[in-house]
Amino acid sequence: MSTTAVAPLTIEDAELLVATARRAAEDAGVTVSVTVLDAGGHLLAFRRDDRAVLISGETSTRKAYTALQLNAPTADLVDAVQPGGLFHTLPTALDRPLLFIAGGVPVHRDGRLIGSIGVGGGAPQQDHGFATTAVRALA
Repeated sequence: MSTTAVAPLTIEDAELLVATARRAAEDAGVTVSVTVLDAGGHLLAFRRDDRAVLISGETSTRKAYTALQLNAPTADLVDAVQPGGLFHTLPTALDRPLLFIAGGVPVHRDGRLIGSIGVGGGAPQQDHGFATTAVRALA
C-alpha cells in the first residue's frame, strides 16, 4: 500500500497568503492584521499594521486557530456556538480561546488540512472575503 505525501504549508505559501489578504484589504480601503498557522498550530506568518485596531492582531490569530481546530471557516460556525447549537460549550473544552466570527479559513492541499489563515480589522464578512481570496491564491 502506498501513500501520497501532502506538501506542508511553507513559509513562501504563508507569505503569499499574507500578501494577498493584505492587498485585498487595501483595495477595499481596510487595514487588517493577518495570521497564518501551519497544521500544528505554529505561527508561520503574521502582519499587524500600526493603523489597524490594536486587538486586530489577537483577533486574526484566534480566528486562524479556530479555523484550524475545527477545520471549517469561522463564518460557517457562528450558528453552531449559539445557545442550543452544536458547539455551544466547545470554547471551554479547549486550552485556547476560540473566536467564532468570520475571517478564519482553513487551508487545504490535496484534500488535507495543512494550515489556516485569520484576518482581523475589517467587518466580519470583509475579513472572511480577504481570507478566502488569499486561500484561492494558493490554488
